[in-house]
Amino acid sequence: MLLTVLSFALLIQTPQGAPRTIAIDEAFASQAHLKVGDRVTLSARPDTPADSAEVVIVGAIARRGADPSEVARGDYVVRMHLDQLQRIAGYGDRVDRFAIATRPSADVGRTLEQINHVAFGFRAYRSKDIAVETSRTFQVVSRFHRAIGIITIVASSIFLLCIMVLKVEERRRDIAALRLMGISRLSVVRSIVIEAGLVAVLGSVLGIVIGWVVSLVVNWHYQALYRTPLYFSIITPSIVAFAVALSLVLGIGAGLVASARLARTPPLALFGR
Repeated sequence: MLLTVLSFALLIQTPQGAPRTIAIDEAFASQAHLKVGDRVTLSARPDTPADSAEVVIVGAIARRGADPSEVARGDYVVRMHLDQLQRIAGYGDRVDRFAIATRPSADVGRTLEQINHVAFGFRAYRSKDIAVETSRTFQVVSRFHRAIGIITIVASSIFLLCIMVLKVEERRRDIAALRLMGISRLSVVRSIVIEAGLVAVLGSVLGIVIGWVVSLVVNWHYQALYRTPLYFSIITPSIVAFAVALSLVLGIGAGLVASARLARTPPLALFGR
């Protein structure tokens, strides 16, 4: 079986003889309203005469793989027998590219070198190298999202610090009363930091729930739009751990900075005297 993309002329016909089968991808099946068992006429050009085309039966509908390089291409994919492809495409014994599977114990570097020295005019590549080259666009998008994330974290940190300072300022009299009652500065700072840490944890849990719901909506929409099982948004344990840790660090840090200044101020000064 060979994977290729062709132009099709589709005609429902009664075949003469026993037609062979092909497999089409689910996007093509949905667009052309085809199902397993339908007979179609297959040709390399839409204007090919019917007697020169080949009547085949849709034997299977294949689900698209989760390949980022195929998401936005919009091509229709058909899997057929090699002799069918040779006859329809008119390539004869030529191919554009082919894949070779190696065993886990094989020396891939040496294999590539031997293949490249067989003849001039073609070159062998590792599959992972091809995947990297075809995913350049997604790497750029990933870096762009990372930059947006860093800017958002910095801006939210400043905003969080300002909010904590304002909230602690509103409790000047409470802190002054605690100090006059004999509560130490360290205890006052510790209570505010613990409170900030609890708020950070609750905010992290709420943020994770919102992110999970948004991720489900994003995947549902774009998987249906591009007809692919590829996940466009994922929430992994490492992301959750990083978010919670970052929230705790920022929350505790903001609480510590906001409370330390008031804890150093004399109690009577906090009362405005």
